[in-house]
Amino acid sequence: MTSDTTALRPAISARDLRLRRWDPLSDADAETFLRGCLDPEFQRWNTPQRPIRDLADARAALESKAEAAEAGTGVAFCVEDADSGAPLGHIGVNRIDRAMRSAIVGYWVLPEARGRGVATRALGVTARWVFTDLGLYRLELDHAVGHEVSCKVAERCGFRYEGTLRGAMWQEGRRDAFRDCHLHARLATDPEPAEAKNGSGA
Repeated sequence: MTSDTTALRPAISARDLRLRRWDPLSDADAETFLRGCLDPEFQRWNTPQRPIRDLADARAALESKAEAAEAGTGVAFCVEDADSGAPLGHIGVNRIDRAMRSAIVGYWVLPEARGRGVATRALGVTARWVFTDLGLYRLELDHAVGHEVSCKVAERCGFRYEGTLRGAMWQEGRRDAFRDCHLHARLATDPEPAEAKNGSGA
């Protein structure tokens, strides 16, 4: 198992996708990240711990993610089209626990890239990287109850449903009320499903 941050640095390439680290110094990256976080569909299902309302907020969020990567506790990738370099979305591995060999994964896809299997392929690639390059054993994924698209992505990628987490996420646009989440997880010993490679769906 990798014990330092070197495994959190490189980009990941697979088929028609490239996953590279977000650059907090890039105006284009900050603009893309902001656009993703302001998307109504994203906001329907997610309430970031720190509000992201403008470019300064987006850049601060990317700086925080870069710091997590340096500390070895998380890594965030911009998902790009491998040929054109066009941004497609985001996927992040968070709360990396070296002792328990576990982490949590989350993702979103830009509106123009939905329906092309981007989330499924990115999650499949990321899970494989987490289990091989990082040497982790358990990767968790949770989503708000009712978010059927995210649920299907998780299932396609071999993340088994493990139960409901009561009041584990803020309500849409609020920080004073909570909603339930579905918990999915995949182990390094679980078989890799074909769907994660083919990338049908979201």
